[in-house]
Amino acid sequence: VQLQASGGGLVQAGGSLRLACAASGSINSNNLMGWYRQTPGKQRELVARISVEGSTHYEDSMKGRFTISRDNAKNTVYLQMNSLKPEDTAVYYCNLEQRTRWGIPVGDYWGKGTQVTVSS
Repeated sequence: VQLQASGGGLVQAGGSLRLACAASGSINSNNLMGWYRQTPGKQRELVARISVEGSTHYEDSMKGRFTISRDNAKNTVYLQMNSLKPEDTAVYYCNLEQRTRWGIPVGDYWGKGTQVTVSS
């Protein structure tokens, strides 16, 4: 499985960016796709995740500003980020967690990451 992320860049505070991540390879019909982010010296943290059925989970600080969505036909997950703040500056990583049809995790895959920089 390979994940290719795109859409990062430099934006002013209050602006918006949309990230996309396309998965390719042998992908289970049951999986979770999501976004994480990491800043230097800190652990990678969850931003949002979405199931094949469209159920979503957000980190509390991202609720209301970020929206995760996916296109199952394209195996692609999106992250719409609005009202960006300087503290959102980080490398954003795409994640795919493969699951069996019974929901048991069986594989974890990561993209290379895309830099998001929010200037004040």
